[in-house]
Amino acid sequence: MLCLPPNGDVDLSYIEKVAREIAGVLTSYRVIVDKSTVPVKTGEKVAESIKRYNRHGADFDVVSNPEFLREGCAVADLMKPDRIVIGAQNERAIDLMKKVYEPFMAPILVTDINSAELIKHAANSFLALKISYINAISAICEASGADVAKVADGIGMDRRIGRSFLHAGIGYGGSCFPKDIAAFITISEQLGVPFNLLKEVQRINASQKERFLKVIRETLWVLREKKIAVWGLTFKPDTDDIRSSVAIELVEDMLKQGAHVVAYDPKGMDKAREVKAISDARLVSSALEAIEGAEALVIATEWSEFANVDLAVVKEKMTTPIIFDGRNLFDPQTMAQLGFRYHSIGRASVAPR
Repeated sequence: MLCLPPNGDVDLSYIEKVAREIAGVLTSYRVIVDKSTVPVKTGEKVAESIKRYNRHGADFDVVSNPEFLREGCAVADLMKPDRIVIGAQNERAIDLMKKVYEPFMAPILVTDINSAELIKHAANSFLALKISYINAISAICEASGADVAKVADGIGMDRRIGRSFLHAGIGYGGSCFPKDIAAFITISEQLGVPFNLLKEVQRINASQKERFLKVIRETLWVLREKKIAVWGLTFKPDTDDIRSSVAIELVEDMLKQGAHVVAYDPKGMDKAREVKAISDARLVSSALEAIEGAEALVIATEWSEFANVDLAVVKEKMTTPIIFDGRNLFDPQTMAQLGFRYHSIGRASVAPR
């Protein structure tokens, strides 16, 4: 486990400690494999540490074999990976790693250790960049009356770009993207090559949440004493992970403004109860219970349960049918026909009919 302070400087003391422990018990050839997301050149430092404390003089190799597992899809990603990256310095280690992966039908990319370590940070940062790019486009769509979903479809049909990660919303969160981008910025600066593009990715991500909150404040005018329902607390669906969740940040902000927040998440309730910053929110056992008597609904996580809800029942239970959809689950025209005042991301709001 790597500890990451706000400045993105990674604490590698745990890795150094493990390297020393490995060195102390090496008595014959071994391959030491690092699967963590670590700063480039970490493998070199691990090899130096093992060599320094290798009291038996045993032969060894260090390999970088970064994992590419998504939360909620880890088993599927493990069994059917897009690619397997092996960063090693000699054929002996490479051959052993290839044998490990013989049962997996996936392309294998063999690189040097530094390149393998860099691939993981570069990949995660690029995915975050795609998210921030379409979120920046969503602001332009709102100003011009365009539909960000249609724009994303048009962009994504280009095979050089693809549609994945071009879903406008209230920003990325979780345990990977925020820390990996912060770490990559720090790594690049330490190498003397500042990666300012990633700083803009961070800025856009933060501003997306603020833009969404601004719409909520402008629409409701005063949040104090208003009952606001929130659907979704995890940073993404199909997980109970609330780390760096934008949904949690939204709840915290609305509580600070005096709103009565009632929230529900299909899997994240237990962990949400442990978050002191939102302890004043009322956490309930169902989506429909959350909206009972609510003056507005905020959709913060794109759970399929929310997308498939009976909207007629939703309208009946709410005091005022106002929805702020941070994940674009519904069609604006349909929502207007059903009588909702509906605000989404990168799409023009349509008045209820």
